[in-house]
Amino acid sequence: MRPVPGELLHFSEDPTIARFVPHVAATSAEPDPYVWAVNAEQAPSYWFPRQCPRAMAWIGPRTTVEDRDRILGPGGGERVHAVEYRWLEAMRTVRLYAYRLPAEPFRPIGEPHPHAMIAESAVTPLGPPVPVGDLFALHATAGIQLRVLPLLWDFFDAVVDSSLEFSGIRLRNAHSRRT
Repeated sequence: MRPVPGELLHFSEDPTIARFVPHVAATSAEPDPYVWAVNAEQAPSYWFPRQCPRAMAWIGPRTTVEDRDRILGPGGGERVHAVEYRWLEAMRTVRLYAYRLPAEPFRPIGEPHPHAMIAESAVTPLGPPVPVGDLFALHATAGIQLRVLPLLWDFFDAVVDSSLEFSGIRLRNAHSRRT
């Protein structure tokens, strides 16, 4: 589930959104109101239930062979997503929808590598939301490893200390770090 050229996606568990209005997201470090969307490269980071904590890593231009082998493993492809065991049922049963949005009013946010697209004015979807379907199948079809761990933090710390590109979303919902 990725957008086609000229479009972006917004993933939601709410299939009734008729118009996206700029707002300050509760989880955002940004103080200004925006409409949030993602492009094709960013879309896999949102193939999860909204509140699901996830840690993700992928090969980037500065990734070393050693880090690739250590984090992704043999035959690991180019990307890995990790979730905690307690989120498996939600991953299996969530009804996630993708809204197609026109790319024109959006601009990238995040330096040096944009992590999302934002618009400062209201945006109307190009059509009704599309059910995303089976999240496990979506990951498999995209060739993205999906790891299930008892705790995300050891994996996330290893990724942050590596040369891979990475992201952590909703980590505040993860189990606490071991002490």
